[in-house]
Amino acid sequence: MIKDDLMLLMPQMILIVAGMVLMLVEPFAAPGRQRRMGQIAVFAAALAAYSLKFQSSLHSGTTTIFHGMLILDNFSLFFQYLFLFIAAVSAFMSIKFNERESLERGEYYALLLFACSGMSLMAASGDLILTFLGIEILSIATYILAGFKRTDVRSNESSLKYFLLGSFATAILLYGIALIYGGTGTTNYLSIRALASLEGGVQTTTVIGMGLLLVGFGFKVALVPFHSWVPDVYEGAPTPVTAFMAVGPKAAGFAALIRILIQVFPNLAQDWSSILWVLAILTMTLGNVVGVLQTNVKRMLAYSAIAHAGYILVGIVPNSEMGFSAALFYLVVYTVMNLLAFSIILSFSRKGDMHVYLDDYAGLGHKAPFAAAALSFALVSLAGIPLTGGFIGKFYLFSAAVQKGYIGLAVIGVLNSVVSVFYYFRVMIYMYMREPAEEATEPEPIGWSVQTIVGILVAIILFLGIYPEKILTLAGHSSLALK
Repeated sequence: MIKDDLMLLMPQMILIVAGMVLMLVEPFAAPGRQRRMGQIAVFAAALAAYSLKFQSSLHSGTTTIFHGMLILDNFSLFFQYLFLFIAAVSAFMSIKFNERESLERGEYYALLLFACSGMSLMAASGDLILTFLGIEILSIATYILAGFKRTDVRSNESSLKYFLLGSFATAILLYGIALIYGGTGTTNYLSIRALASLEGGVQTTTVIGMGLLLVGFGFKVALVPFHSWVPDVYEGAPTPVTAFMAVGPKAAGFAALIRILIQVFPNLAQDWSSILWVLAILTMTLGNVVGVLQTNVKRMLAYSAIAHAGYILVGIVPNSEMGFSAALFYLVVYTVMNLLAFSIILSFSRKGDMHVYLDDYAGLGHKAPFAAAALSFALVSLAGIPLTGGFIGKFYLFSAAVQKGYIGLAVIGVLNSVVSVFYYFRVMIYMYMREPAEEATEPEPIGWSVQTIVGILVAIILFLGIYPEKILTLAGHSSLALK
């Protein structure tokens, strides 16, 4: 029995063992061979993804292990594949950047793998204590990654702000867990749900605990008014870390939040739907309106990330199968769009990670047509223009809202998408319609490896925009596993 449980944990074990190996081997690596560390991390993520095939073959339907603390189902499988994809691409993006910035350290890639393990635990958790542990594993790794450029004041500031605010959010989350335990006597998801359905309903302490959980997860996924850390942290962190933080923790936070809302608090659906309705409008509106004012591209994408968190909430608010499927599909699209955008920003930023302002992109369409075209495609998809994955994702999110009668929410979402076109297309205007400054230097050529990953990401966005049925079906099956 224990052997079977450990086999089901094989993906997490591969990530953790690979991370420890990287940390142990790094001091003995010969100078100039550290890039192998990044390649090992990519291989470990690919091997963990391959091992998921054996995990799915060992169980059918929904399986719980370790006394219900871990739930293995289509939902957790869906997100584990997504997290491993994020980890692999982030590690791949980091190899050239770390060489350029003299950050070739094995612990960097180990932290990426540990963070991925924490995200996987969040998606598969069936107990609030394990959810908290997954959040902590993820958070500690990202706190360190944000400040990995120890000689850079901006990176230090980014890490410190993220750590301080994240600690407060974690304390609030933990207090919410304590209140739920006080009201129910358990932290197991299904046990809490069963007690809440008994005569007498949900106790006041449990309701307050749920509210505190929303605050904690609101910080992780950058919902207004818990978003204040995002612009400064995204701007100061190393660009590949920013790319990872923009998609990984956000997807993990939504995975854990969706599972809790559906499996733990279905009886409070009317209450949490009303709260999320307000948060969705505030998050979309503030993210897009303030994004218009930004001249730093990394800060602009930070406010874009806030706005997109609001779009994802539009799919959660209706509490419907279509809405949850649309939210999962949009998380996939959002991941690919942001990784594509940040891969170009990373390549163009040059040593010091300084060239991240709109003026730096003037004339890029003539100096580096491939990079400009790829970044333009990512921005077009983020704006939700047809024939891209971004358009299909928003279409299904807003359709789910309309289907359940949330027409006003859908209209506000569409209007916010229109506002976002301004700041996304402004970058393209700079690239194709502005002359570079006389003192501007030529951009460094993009290596074949980065060109390959960029080409793959572009192809995925096109595929999701033209033929989304396969991923939508997988998202639908994943959301049904929570019922």
